[in-house]
Amino acid sequence: MNTELHLAQQPDADALLSRSPLAALIGMLLDQQVPMEWAFTGPHTIAQRLGTDDLDAHRIAAHDPEAFADLLAAKPAVHRYPGSMAGRVQQLCRYLVDHYDGDAEAVWRDATSGKELLKRLNDLPGYGKQKAQIFLALLGKQLGVTPEGWREAAGPYGEEGSHRSVADIHDPESLARVRAYKQQAKAAAKSAKTPPPS
Repeated sequence: MNTELHLAQQPDADALLSRSPLAALIGMLLDQQVPMEWAFTGPHTIAQRLGTDDLDAHRIAAHDPEAFADLLAAKPAVHRYPGSMAGRVQQLCRYLVDHYDGDAEAVWRDATSGKELLKRLNDLPGYGKQKAQIFLALLGKQLGVTPEGWREAAGPYGEEGSHRSVADIHDPESLARVRAYKQQAKAAAKSAKTPPPS
C-alpha cells in the first residue's frame, strides 16, 4: 500500500494506515460507536503501546488477552468499549494468522472478482456485510484494488462521486461531507420510526 490515507486526520496515524494493510483492517474494525477519526487513530495507538512502529498479526494474536485489553483501555482508551474491542482485534489477527499466515494484504491481493473479495472481507471476524462493503469501496476508490465487479460488490458505497463512508474521505472537506450525509441518513431513519401525530 503506497497511497496516502487521511482517515484519522492525524499524520502519524494516517501514515501507519497508509503503509500497513493490517492497520487499515483494524481501523475499519474499530469504526463503530465512536467517531471515525478516533477509530482510525486506534491502530497507531496500539502500535505505540506495543512499542513498535508497525503492527504484526502474529504478535497481536499471541498477546495475553488480559494484558491486551488493558493496553486498549489505558487512557486515552482506543475505543469506547476497549475490552470487547481488544477481543475482536485479537480474533481478527488470529483469523489472519490461520487463513493468511498473518499477511493482511493477502485478503485482497489475488482476489479475482469483487464478489470473491466481498466474501473474503465478510468472512473476517467483526466484519458484517456493510463493513465489508465499505472496506471494499475503500480498497477500490483509494488503494487501487479493483477486481472485476468491485463497484457492484461494494453496493452504494462503490458509487462514484458519493460521500457515504470512509471510502470517500480524502481531506477535511470530504470528511465534513461524509459526516453531513451520515447525519441526514440518521435523521431520516429516526423520522421513519417516529409514528405520525394522531
